[in-house]
Amino acid sequence: MDSPMEKVRAASGSVRPRLCGRKPVVGIVLGSGLGSLAEHIEDPLVIPYRDIPGFPVSTAVGHKGNYIVGTLGGKTVIAMQGRIHYYEGYPMENVVMPIRVMMDLGIKVLMVSNAAGGTNLDFHIGDLMIIKDHINLMPNPLIGPNIDELGPRFPDMTRPYDPSLIRLAKEIASECGFPVKEGVYVANTGPTYETPAEYKYFRSIGGDAVGMSTVPEVIAARHASLPVFGMSVITNEAHDDYSEDYVNDGNDVVEAADAAAGRMTVLFKKMIERL
Repeated sequence: MDSPMEKVRAASGSVRPRLCGRKPVVGIVLGSGLGSLAEHIEDPLVIPYRDIPGFPVSTAVGHKGNYIVGTLGGKTVIAMQGRIHYYEGYPMENVVMPIRVMMDLGIKVLMVSNAAGGTNLDFHIGDLMIIKDHINLMPNPLIGPNIDELGPRFPDMTRPYDPSLIRLAKEIASECGFPVKEGVYVANTGPTYETPAEYKYFRSIGGDAVGMSTVPEVIAARHASLPVFGMSVITNEAHDDYSEDYVNDGNDVVEAADAAAGRMTVLFKKMIERL
């Protein structure tokens, strides 16, 4: 049976020849409804996940399931147009495999995005939140034998999101006149949306937004000392005072994320220009 790194190398070995010498320096993960950023990548090469040997296939709403390789902000990037979620039934090894493949292809920075519910009472639909820290309520992707060639058994997580990238994002947002929030992202397994009592709990433990992704990818990247920048688009107000007829709806989440994708695209592109 192949080890996790053997699977990663088989996948990257399949992708690399298709790049025709292009070497991506930035990896981007596009969350629910945010895949439209890929439309701004110049000279794009589309590689469907299904065409990569041993690669998991995205099944979630709003996730097309492609690598997009091309130019953004004057640099070669590789973007995940749709991620892999733990709730889809994949083991964590598969959830973080796309990140490890991008690292094996040579990226130097990882930028992640997601659609999230705003547990912070000051957050509203359409807000952009820079992720400054996270709370992990999902299985850790590093459980099991350590992959020593990637990083240590007990990686430091004091600064999971790179402070210099956060400063750069704030600077660019200010220049562009984009209001941005900053907060702590709580990662829950899903696929159920959380109850009002859970929203209240997440807020009480310091969470500003909650979602079903991102943190496993960040842990895998930080295990290998890869700098990470993260951003959430607030797609619903995850409060605990709903009317009796309120319903969380996945299509509404995708629509709200899509409406904010333009601002996030500008921010990511300008950040990449200055890296």
